[in-house]
Amino acid sequence: MDWRVALTTFTTLFLAELGDKTQLAAISMAASTKKPLSVFIGGTAALAAVTGIGVVFGEALLRVVPELYIRRAAAVLFVGMGAWMWFHGD
Repeated sequence: MDWRVALTTFTTLFLAELGDKTQLAAISMAASTKKPLSVFIGGTAALAAVTGIGVVFGEALLRVVPELYIRRAAAVLFVGMGAWMWFHGD
């Protein structure tokens, strides 16, 4: 186990998810259902599943595409999504 990678991943994802639509959805669900533990368990399971899919897909992709191209594609997609949100966001 590489704790440095784990801590970097935790910090990056924690900051990226803080205050986003996922967190707002969890707040809304907890408030409307009045079952915060159930919302926490469901949300944790969903985020774990999405992260698992990303890790498996990323590992498989790395076997056929050089890391440099993956990083560049991720950067282009990230900037593209930001631009889309800037010009088409509510």
